[in-house]
Amino acid sequence: MNPISYLFIRLGIGISMFGHGLVRLPKLTSFSDKMVADFAESMLPSLLVRPFSLAIPFVEFGLGLLLLLGYKSTWSAVAGAIFMLLLMLGTASIENWGAYPSQMIHLGFFVLLIQFMPSNTFSIDGYLSKNKS
Repeated sequence: MNPISYLFIRLGIGISMFGHGLVRLPKLTSFSDKMVADFAESMLPSLLVRPFSLAIPFVEFGLGLLLLLGYKSTWSAVAGAIFMLLLMLGTASIENWGAYPSQMIHLGFFVLLIQFMPSNTFSIDGYLSKNKS
C-alpha cells in the first residue's frame, strides 16, 4: 500500500476514535448511566456493563491518540480490532443492529492497518525504526 494512503487511513480511524473518546470524557457518568440503562434488559449484568462503559471513552481516546501519532501502531490496531469485537458483542446482546455498520467499518479499517503495517512510514514508529539502523 502507498504510505500516503496508509497515513490517511490511520489518521481517519485515529480521528474517529479520538473524537469518540474526547466528547464522552466530560460526560463520563451520564454516558455510563445511559449504557447501563440500555443494557438493563440484556443478558449482560450491570456489574460488567458499568466498568466497561466507564472504560470506553478512555480506550477510545487513548487508541485514537496513539493512532494519530503513529506510535505503537501495531499494538493500537490490534487493540482497536479487539475493542470493536467487544463492542459488537454488546451491540448484538441488545439487538442494536443500527450500530453494527459503523462498528464493522471501524473493524475493517483496523484490519487494513494491521495488514499493511509495513506502509506505516509516516509515523513516530516509522521514524524510530528508521533511526535504529
